[in-house]
Amino acid sequence: MFESATICPKTVSDLDDVLSQADDEVINRLINLRGDTLVLGAGGKMGYHLARMLKSVYQCHGRPDRVIAVSRFTSSNSRTLFERDAISTIQADLSDQKMLASLPDAPNIFFLAGVKFGTTQQPDLLRKMNQEMPLSVAERFSDSRIVAMSTGCVYSFTDVDSGGSKETDSMNPPGEYAQSCIAREKAFEKVSQEVGTAVSIVRLNYSIDLRYGVLVDIARSVKNGEPIDLTTGYVNIIWQRDAISQILQSWTMADSPAWIGNVTGAETVSVRKLAEEFAKKMQKKVRFTGSESTTCWLSNSEKARTLFGEPPMPLTRMMDWIVSWISREMPTMNKPTHFQTRDGNY
Repeated sequence: MFESATICPKTVSDLDDVLSQADDEVINRLINLRGDTLVLGAGGKMGYHLARMLKSVYQCHGRPDRVIAVSRFTSSNSRTLFERDAISTIQADLSDQKMLASLPDAPNIFFLAGVKFGTTQQPDLLRKMNQEMPLSVAERFSDSRIVAMSTGCVYSFTDVDSGGSKETDSMNPPGEYAQSCIAREKAFEKVSQEVGTAVSIVRLNYSIDLRYGVLVDIARSVKNGEPIDLTTGYVNIIWQRDAISQILQSWTMADSPAWIGNVTGAETVSVRKLAEEFAKKMQKKVRFTGSESTTCWLSNSEKARTLFGEPPMPLTRMMDWIVSWISREMPTMNKPTHFQTRDGNY
């Protein structure tokens, strides 16, 4: 029986274990998952934990099928993590047609690849990695069942009291990055509609690890005495383990036309209140700049939560763990989310 951990992980290894733990919901819902799975773009922030959780699901069902992590693996250490856990790896650039063609066939695909930061002045890179490459991947694996990661940034801004954008709401977001994410979705939708590929598209909003994420950004600013920008005054967040659980379960919803679901927490969370609570916990003073806008990028996750259950990790525990983690000066990824950015230029 899965129980959400209540004690803050002491080490990075402990944290990896917590973030990779499969719950009963994902184990039971994936009972029909058979055959090898390729995790494409596995070298990013979520790929390692997703691959580990998926491998544990196979093991729970006594299946010999492989989880194969595919990435450029620009850091040798990132590849070592997978191999240490007996997860097969393939080093490949998915935008290289020859490398893509050389990948083994697999009935199950989790697509986590793409670019975001540093692309403001690189429209060609956005087109190549967030539009052309996803279309090539979808065509290459058109006989597979595909779960493709997307983002809540595809939506237009919505009123903070709206409960967040639903999957059927309009998509006219600011910035080239967000537009490229819409193009990425359309690449998978195109193949799904034209040849019947079963696809799930998951729009994720702000996954939280102890080493990165909106909560870490705010907590570190409070700890360092830096002002908190309130322009983006409200956010959605979800613990990374809970997000991965729902992402894996979305494999069961893959369909043609593509199924689309928002994955995030149920709450619309105030940045001001988060900062004030972190300041209280760390016995620090907090400073603010700007004021809350009336609209934000927010997602309504009711559809996914109805299907897959409520995320079990409470916000208060996430905050307590982050305070403990950064107070002990444990490692972080030093990759700010730039959640404050409202013009879409990353």
